[in-house]
Amino acid sequence: MRRIQSFLILGFLSVLILILLFSSGSLECASVAWRNIIHAASIPSVDHSILLVSSIVLEISIVWIVLSDGSRKQILLVSLVSMILLIGASLVSSLYGKYFFPLPGIAAILIALLLAALFHQTNWGSREPAIRRLFGQRLRTEGIRRLVDSPLSVNFPGELHDASILVCTVYNHVELIDALSPTDYVALMNHYLRAASDFLVDVGGYLDECSGESVRAVFGAPLQVVGAANHAAKAAMAAIELLVRLEELNRECDARWQKRLDFHLGINSGPVIAAAFGGARLGRYSVSGPVVEFAHHLSAACAQYGCRILSGPLTFEMASESVEGRPIDLLQRAGSRRRVELYEFLARKNALSSERERSRDQFWKGVIFFRERKWEESIKAFSSARIPGIPDKALDNYLERVERARRGEDDPTPEQALLAEAV
Repeated sequence: MRRIQSFLILGFLSVLILILLFSSGSLECASVAWRNIIHAASIPSVDHSILLVSSIVLEISIVWIVLSDGSRKQILLVSLVSMILLIGASLVSSLYGKYFFPLPGIAAILIALLLAALFHQTNWGSREPAIRRLFGQRLRTEGIRRLVDSPLSVNFPGELHDASILVCTVYNHVELIDALSPTDYVALMNHYLRAASDFLVDVGGYLDECSGESVRAVFGAPLQVVGAANHAAKAAMAAIELLVRLEELNRECDARWQKRLDFHLGINSGPVIAAAFGGARLGRYSVSGPVVEFAHHLSAACAQYGCRILSGPLTFEMASESVEGRPIDLLQRAGSRRRVELYEFLARKNALSSERERSRDQFWKGVIFFRERKWEESIKAFSSARIPGIPDKALDNYLERVERARRGEDDPTPEQALLAEAV
């Protein structure tokens, strides 16, 4: 909407200036001079109304191009080529006995460029370029348009947002570096990074981080999630779909490099500080806070618990109507009464087969019996939860924990204690 309003304003002003220029007769002297230069003094001229209409069409076209997503170099190139074509058309038309004066069209282009340059110096006009510099390709076009039309300050000085953070991390870098050449390692990692980052942006996330270590996307900031799903449900469904896509990517990597990526996903929801961090050289929009840090911890903890997608409690609560999940652990920080439940996301809602639903329910019972210290009932439930022929590392992990607890060795592992401290 803002672009349309800007186009109408600039288009009206540029056309008005061009009509005034035509009406004043200021171009007549230049027209006579150009006739003499190309030796067309005795040739009949193209009708002035045709010149005016064609110049207006060219002018508003340049205005629209300037307000579109084109770069400054592209705009200047288009303008220069248009002026050259106008001059060329004048020379060619004179050969066929018709005088075409190119200066009105050239003036229309220059007027459009000048007004656009002045417009971009205003708060209204500088908004879209500033947002595009800050967000680049990290947000899909629809999100950029919503930001431009929103009342948010382009400085993004910092505010609290309720958002969900999705972190996808690869954990077998050392193995890959040892087994592959530097060229192949970079090609494999870029294959993964492109697939993950493009997908997360396409589904409406903000790509906050994309490095050799991990990909981090934000749902709910800088803009609220639109539609029926909340930001946690959106992040959860994106994680489940991303897992499927990365499994497909792993088959490609296996065929090409005989190596697979060991990736895990963590999702956490809550209040984050969102702002434009950094300076003119490295400045970008990002999020910060304990919620963000804990999402990274959850991603790392997946390997310990045998999960692929690990979620914090608020994420599961908000996304429970959209995804299927099961409990993984109950953390409690030393000296604190607060407990935090961790969950594994399995599939979209109602997407589990009847056998997997039964397995999920039995797993849930096993966790309850484990917390009630009913070891035999817990083992029975977990054993019933196993699906023959399908590995389940989270199930194996719980059976080991039951055996340790029966021996009185149920103290938290160093990894669990570290995760609890991060709560």
